[in-house]
Amino acid sequence: MKILLTGASGFTGTPFAAMARQAGHRVCVVESDLADREGLRHEVEQAAPDAVVHLAAISFVGQADANAFYAVNVIGTLNLLDALTGLQVTPRRVLLASSANVYGNCDASPISESQAPAPVNHYAMSKLAMEHMACTYADRLPIMITRSFNYTGPGQAGHFLIPKLVSHFAKRAEIIELGNLDVEREFNDVRMVCDAYLGLLEHGEPGQTYNICSGKAYTLRNVIEMLSSITGHKLDVRVNPQFVRTGEVHRLCGSPLKLRDVLTNGGRMQEDPSLEDTLRRMLEIAAVPDVY
Repeated sequence: MKILLTGASGFTGTPFAAMARQAGHRVCVVESDLADREGLRHEVEQAAPDAVVHLAAISFVGQADANAFYAVNVIGTLNLLDALTGLQVTPRRVLLASSANVYGNCDASPISESQAPAPVNHYAMSKLAMEHMACTYADRLPIMITRSFNYTGPGQAGHFLIPKLVSHFAKRAEIIELGNLDVEREFNDVRMVCDAYLGLLEHGEPGQTYNICSGKAYTLRNVIEMLSSITGHKLDVRVNPQFVRTGEVHRLCGSPLKLRDVLTNGGRMQEDPSLEDTLRRMLEIAAVPDVY
Protein backbone atom coordinates (compact mmCIF):
# COMPACT_ATOMS: atom_id res chain seq x y z
CA MET A 1 0.00 0.00 0.00
CA LYS A 2 0.90 3.64 -0.36
CA ILE A 3 0.31 5.00 3.16
CA LEU A 4 -0.14 8.70 3.88
CA LEU A 5 1.22 9.34 7.39
CA THR A 6 0.85 12.35 9.67
CA GLY A 7 3.02 12.73 12.75
CA ALA A 8 5.81 10.77 11.06
CA SER A 9 8.57 12.34 13.17
CA GLY A 10 6.81 11.63 16.47
CA PHE A 11 7.30 8.90 19.03
CA THR A 12 4.82 6.56 17.30
CA GLY A 13 5.21 7.79 13.74
CA THR A 14 8.94 7.09 13.53
CA PRO A 15 8.78 3.35 14.31
CA PHE A 16 5.49 2.99 12.42
CA ALA A 17 7.07 4.36 9.23
CA ALA A 18 10.05 2.04 9.65
CA MET A 19 7.84 -1.02 10.23
CA ALA A 20 5.56 -0.14 7.31
CA ARG A 21 8.51 0.22 4.92
CA GLN A 22 10.01 -3.01 6.19
CA ALA A 23 6.69 -4.71 5.42
CA GLY A 24 6.92 -3.47 1.83
CA HIS A 25 4.61 -0.46 2.00
CA ARG A 26 5.41 2.97 0.61
CA VAL A 27 5.09 5.76 3.21
CA CYS A 28 4.27 9.33 2.14
CA VAL A 29 4.99 11.73 4.99
CA VAL A 30 2.75 14.78 5.49
CA GLU A 31 4.99 17.81 5.97
CA SER A 32 2.31 20.51 6.22
CA ASP A 33 1.02 21.87 9.52
CA LEU A 34 -2.48 20.56 10.20
CA ALA A 35 -3.70 24.16 10.31
CA ASP A 36 -2.52 24.69 6.72
CA ARG A 37 -5.60 23.67 4.76
CA GLU A 38 -4.13 24.42 1.33
CA GLY A 39 -0.83 22.74 2.11
CA LEU A 40 -2.64 19.62 3.32
CA ARG A 41 -4.88 19.55 0.27
CA HIS A 42 -1.89 19.77 -2.07
CA GLU A 43 0.07 17.03 -0.28
CA VAL A 44 -2.94 14.71 -0.14
CA GLU A 45 -3.57 15.24 -3.86
CA GLN A 46 0.05 14.53 -4.72
CA ALA A 47 0.17 11.40 -2.57
CA ALA A 48 -3.09 9.83 -3.81
CA PRO A 49 -2.76 7.25 -1.00
CA ASP A 50 -4.24 3.78 -0.69
CA ALA A 51 -4.49 4.22 3.09
CA VAL A 52 -4.08 6.96 5.70
CA VAL A 53 -2.69 6.81 9.24
CA HIS A 54 -3.30 9.99 11.23
CA LEU A 55 -1.01 10.15 14.27
CA ALA A 56 -0.26 13.87 14.51
CA ALA A 57 -1.72 15.22 17.77
CA ILE A 58 -1.00 16.84 21.09
CA SER A 59 -0.85 13.78 23.33
CA PHE A 60 0.63 14.97 26.63
CA VAL A 61 -2.23 15.17 29.15
CA GLY A 62 -0.33 17.80 31.16
CA GLN A 63 -0.17 20.24 28.23
CA ALA A 64 -0.75 23.71 29.72
CA ASP A 65 -2.69 25.26 26.81
CA ALA A 66 -6.13 23.62 26.71
CA ASN A 67 -7.02 25.43 23.48
CA ALA A 68 -4.17 23.65 21.69
CA PHE A 69 -5.81 20.26 22.26
CA TYR A 70 -8.86 21.29 20.26
CA ALA A 71 -6.97 23.30 17.62
CA VAL A 72 -4.74 20.35 16.74
CA ASN A 73 -6.68 17.24 17.69
CA VAL A 74 -10.08 18.34 16.37
CA ILE A 75 -9.66 21.13 13.82
CA GLY A 76 -6.40 19.69 12.47
CA THR A 77 -8.12 16.35 11.90
CA LEU A 78 -11.08 18.09 10.27
CA ASN A 79 -8.70 19.80 7.83
CA LEU A 80 -7.11 16.46 6.94
CA LEU A 81 -10.47 14.76 6.38
CA ASP A 82 -11.63 17.66 4.21
CA ALA A 83 -8.52 17.21 2.06
CA LEU A 84 -9.12 13.47 1.75
CA THR A 85 -12.69 13.98 0.53
CA GLY A 86 -11.27 15.86 -2.48
CA LEU A 87 -9.39 12.83 -3.81
CA GLN A 88 -10.52 11.30 -7.09
CA VAL A 89 -9.97 7.81 -5.66
CA THR A 90 -10.98 7.29 -2.02
CA PRO A 91 -8.38 5.53 0.19
CA ARG A 92 -9.27 1.98 1.22
CA ARG A 93 -8.89 2.79 4.93
CA VAL A 94 -8.37 5.92 7.04
CA LEU A 95 -7.06 5.18 10.54
CA LEU A 96 -7.52 7.96 13.11
CA ALA A 97 -5.61 7.53 16.38
CA SER A 98 -7.77 8.46 19.35
CA SER A 99 -7.04 7.47 22.95
CA ALA A 100 -8.31 5.18 25.71
CA ASN A 101 -8.40 8.29 27.89
CA VAL A 102 -11.86 8.93 26.41
CA TYR A 103 -13.23 6.21 28.74
CA GLY A 104 -12.35 8.22 31.87
CA ASN A 105 -13.09 6.61 35.22
CA CYS A 106 -15.45 3.66 34.94
CA ASP A 107 -16.25 0.54 36.92
CA ALA A 108 -15.65 -1.80 33.99
CA SER A 109 -12.28 -3.52 33.73
CA PRO A 110 -11.05 -4.55 31.30
CA ILE A 111 -12.80 -1.92 29.20
CA SER A 112 -14.39 -2.94 25.90
CA GLU A 113 -15.19 -0.68 22.96
CA SER A 114 -18.87 -0.70 23.96
CA GLN A 115 -18.11 1.21 27.18
CA ALA A 116 -19.64 4.72 27.09
CA PRO A 117 -16.91 7.40 27.04
CA ALA A 118 -16.66 9.73 30.03
CA PRO A 119 -13.61 11.97 29.52
CA VAL A 120 -12.25 13.81 32.56
CA ASN A 121 -9.62 16.11 31.01
CA HIS A 122 -9.19 18.33 27.95
CA TYR A 123 -6.93 15.86 26.16
CA ALA A 124 -9.53 13.10 26.38
CA MET A 125 -12.36 15.49 25.56
CA SER A 126 -10.56 16.70 22.43
CA LYS A 127 -10.04 13.11 21.29
CA LEU A 128 -13.69 12.24 21.82
CA ALA A 129 -14.73 15.42 19.98
CA MET A 130 -12.43 14.33 17.15
CA GLU A 131 -14.16 10.93 17.03
CA HIS A 132 -17.63 12.48 16.84
CA MET A 133 -16.51 15.00 14.23
CA ALA A 134 -15.03 12.19 12.12
CA CYS A 135 -18.40 10.42 12.14
CA THR A 136 -19.76 13.19 9.92
CA TYR A 137 -17.38 11.93 7.19
CA ALA A 138 -18.42 8.27 7.51
CA ASP A 139 -20.51 8.44 4.32
CA ARG A 140 -17.50 9.62 2.31
CA LEU A 141 -14.43 8.04 3.93
CA PRO A 142 -13.72 4.50 5.28
CA ILE A 143 -12.71 5.68 8.76
CA MET A 144 -11.52 3.46 11.60
CA ILE A 145 -10.94 4.81 15.11
CA THR A 146 -8.25 3.37 17.38
CA ARG A 147 -8.16 3.92 21.13
CA SER A 148 -4.65 3.17 22.32
CA PHE A 149 -4.07 2.45 25.98
CA ASN A 150 -0.83 3.72 27.54
CA TYR A 151 2.31 2.62 25.74
CA THR A 152 5.98 3.49 25.90
CA GLY A 153 9.38 2.62 24.47
CA PRO A 154 12.73 4.11 23.43
CA GLY A 155 12.35 7.62 22.05
CA GLN A 156 9.36 8.71 24.12
CA ALA A 157 9.74 12.26 25.44
CA GLY A 158 11.28 12.58 28.88
CA HIS A 159 8.29 14.38 30.41
CA PHE A 160 6.22 11.20 30.09
CA LEU A 161 6.20 9.02 33.16
CA ILE A 162 8.02 5.84 32.10
CA PRO A 163 10.93 7.64 30.38
CA LYS A 164 11.24 9.83 33.48
CA LEU A 165 11.50 6.74 35.69
CA VAL A 166 13.92 5.01 33.31
CA SER A 167 16.14 8.10 33.21
CA HIS A 168 16.34 8.27 37.00
CA PHE A 169 17.23 4.59 37.29
CA ALA A 170 19.77 4.79 34.46
CA LYS A 171 21.48 7.73 36.19
CA ARG A 172 21.18 5.92 39.53
CA ALA A 173 19.56 9.01 40.98
CA GLU A 174 18.80 9.02 44.68
CA ILE A 175 15.35 10.66 44.70
CA ILE A 176 12.37 11.06 42.38
CA GLU A 177 9.14 13.00 42.95
CA LEU A 178 5.95 11.53 41.49
CA GLY A 179 2.19 11.87 41.80
CA ASN A 180 -0.24 9.07 42.64
CA LEU A 181 1.71 5.79 42.85
CA ASP A 182 -1.40 3.61 42.87
CA VAL A 183 -2.89 4.51 39.48
CA GLU A 184 -3.04 1.47 37.20
CA ARG A 185 -2.19 1.61 33.53
CA GLU A 186 -1.25 -0.65 30.70
CA PHE A 187 2.30 0.14 29.67
CA ASN A 188 2.47 -1.55 26.29
CA ASP A 189 5.33 -1.39 23.82
CA VAL A 190 5.18 1.07 20.94
CA ARG A 191 6.09 -1.83 18.63
CA MET A 192 2.81 -3.55 19.55
CA VAL A 193 0.85 -0.40 18.72
CA CYS A 194 2.55 0.05 15.33
CA ASP A 195 2.04 -3.61 14.46
CA ALA A 196 -1.66 -3.32 15.35
CA TYR A 197 -2.03 -0.27 13.11
CA LEU A 198 -0.51 -2.16 10.19
CA GLY A 199 -2.81 -5.10 10.83
CA LEU A 200 -5.88 -2.88 10.91
CA LEU A 201 -4.91 -1.22 7.63
CA GLU A 202 -5.06 -4.66 6.05
CA HIS A 203 -7.93 -6.29 7.94
CA GLY A 204 -9.80 -3.67 9.99
CA GLU A 205 -13.42 -2.84 9.22
CA PRO A 206 -14.24 0.79 8.34
CA GLY A 207 -16.78 2.32 10.69
CA GLN A 208 -15.41 0.38 13.67
CA THR A 209 -13.53 1.45 16.80
CA TYR A 210 -10.69 -0.72 18.11
CA ASN A 211 -8.94 -0.73 21.47
CA ILE A 212 -5.17 -1.05 21.05
CA CYS A 213 -4.28 -2.83 24.25
CA SER A 214 -3.00 -5.98 25.93
CA GLY A 215 -5.33 -6.26 28.92
CA LYS A 216 -2.36 -6.18 31.32
CA ALA A 217 -2.24 -3.30 33.83
CA TYR A 218 0.45 -2.26 36.32
CA THR A 219 0.59 0.25 39.14
CA LEU A 220 3.49 2.69 39.23
CA ARG A 221 4.73 0.79 42.24
CA ASN A 222 4.93 -2.34 40.06
CA VAL A 223 6.98 -0.48 37.43
CA ILE A 224 9.35 0.96 40.04
CA GLU A 225 9.88 -2.49 41.56
CA MET A 226 10.59 -3.93 38.10
CA LEU A 227 13.14 -1.23 37.30
CA SER A 228 14.76 -1.72 40.69
CA SER A 229 15.02 -5.47 40.06
CA ILE A 230 16.54 -4.97 36.60
CA THR A 231 19.09 -2.34 37.67
CA GLY A 232 19.77 -3.40 41.26
CA HIS A 233 19.24 0.25 42.24
CA LYS A 234 16.92 1.53 44.96
CA LEU A 235 15.25 4.88 44.36
CA ASP A 236 13.75 7.05 47.08
CA VAL A 237 10.26 7.74 45.70
CA ARG A 238 8.48 10.75 47.17
CA VAL A 239 4.91 11.77 46.42
CA ASN A 240 4.62 15.44 45.46
CA PRO A 241 1.01 16.67 45.80
CA GLN A 242 1.63 19.12 42.96
CA PHE A 243 2.04 16.13 40.61
CA VAL A 244 -1.31 14.60 41.57
CA ARG A 245 -3.64 15.61 38.73
CA THR A 246 -7.22 16.68 39.21
CA GLY A 247 -9.47 14.45 37.14
CA GLU A 248 -6.96 11.59 37.37
CA VAL A 249 -8.08 8.34 35.74
CA HIS A 250 -7.39 5.72 38.40
CA ARG A 251 -7.41 2.51 36.36
CA LEU A 252 -7.16 2.12 32.61
CA CYS A 253 -7.05 -1.43 31.31
CA GLY A 254 -8.56 -2.51 28.03
CA SER A 255 -10.06 -5.62 26.49
CA PRO A 256 -8.03 -6.68 23.41
CA LEU A 257 -10.61 -9.25 22.24
CA LYS A 258 -12.01 -7.25 19.31
CA LEU A 259 -8.54 -6.34 18.04
CA ARG A 260 -7.25 -9.89 18.40
CA ASP A 261 -10.28 -11.29 16.60
CA VAL A 262 -9.82 -9.09 13.55
CA LEU A 263 -6.06 -9.72 13.42
CA THR A 264 -6.44 -13.48 13.92
CA ASN A 265 -9.11 -13.70 11.23
CA GLY A 266 -6.67 -11.94 8.93
CA GLY A 267 -3.91 -14.42 9.74
CA ARG A 268 -1.90 -12.11 12.01
CA MET A 269 -0.78 -12.56 15.61
CA GLN A 270 -0.73 -9.51 17.88
CA GLU A 271 2.83 -8.55 18.78
CA ASP A 272 3.03 -8.16 22.57
CA PRO A 273 6.52 -7.57 24.05
CA SER A 274 6.68 -7.85 27.83
CA LEU A 275 7.01 -4.74 29.99
CA GLU A 276 10.33 -6.02 31.30
CA ASP A 277 11.66 -6.31 27.74
CA THR A 278 10.49 -2.77 26.96
CA LEU A 279 12.10 -1.36 30.10
CA ARG A 280 15.38 -3.15 29.36
CA ARG A 281 15.46 -1.64 25.85
CA MET A 282 14.78 1.81 27.27
CA LEU A 283 17.48 1.42 29.93
CA GLU A 284 20.05 0.40 27.33
CA ILE A 285 19.38 3.54 25.29
CA ALA A 286 19.11 5.81 28.35
CA ALA A 287 22.61 4.69 29.34
CA VAL A 288 23.98 6.29 26.15
CA PRO A 289 24.85 10.00 26.79
CA ASP A 290 22.56 12.65 25.31
CA VAL A 291 19.81 10.22 24.25
CA TYR A 292 17.43 11.64 26.86
